[in-house]
Amino acid sequence: MGFAHNNVLHNNHFRKDWQRRVRTWFDQPGRKLRRRNARKAKATTLGVRPLTLLRPAVRAQTVRYNRKVREGRGFTLTELKEAGIGRKEARSVGIVVDHRRTNLSEEGKKVNVERLKAYKAKLIIFPRKAGKPKKGDSTGDDLTATTTRQNLAIPDVYAAEAPRKITQEERDFKAYRTLREARSNARYEGVRKIRAAKKEEEEANKKK
Repeated sequence: MGFAHNNVLHNNHFRKDWQRRVRTWFDQPGRKLRRRNARKAKATTLGVRPLTLLRPAVRAQTVRYNRKVREGRGFTLTELKEAGIGRKEARSVGIVVDHRRTNLSEEGKKVNVERLKAYKAKLIIFPRKAGKPKKGDSTGDDLTATTTRQNLAIPDVYAAEAPRKITQEERDFKAYRTLREARSNARYEGVRKIRAAKKEEEEANKKK
């Protein structure tokens, strides 16, 4: 590499003994195994508690992803009320509550209420003392029933339809034109109302 003009020559210091100060990660596999064993030990002490907390089914955000349904942060207070579960009780039985979330559609609320009811029907609450069950604890055959640690799966919101022939009415339907007209009507609705009111007023004045 040549140097041009009257510039200062490079004096880079490359021998800084960086190997002595570098942070290594050679114990990563050992740490991974230790964490895994700790999780297993914790799971055995928790008994038959579900592996994950119950969360609601919500639509993903933005127009690009809103056709997908995913797990949300927590159930709304309205959903809990309709399912007959108190907010404090919900947190004690593995249901996540989000007091900030609101329901924007009846369909979404219905899906989550059904989800809560299905969870409640399958829920078995073991009493702390076998001889002294408290209010809300399971009793009788429920305590000896088979248990699972898998949580409820997200419901499939799209019902499968059998293939069918496209009708002539569907072929003739102009989706783009219909959308444009609906958007235009919504945009000019206020102006048209004002114009119609003015016209009625003018006609009323003419009759006088």
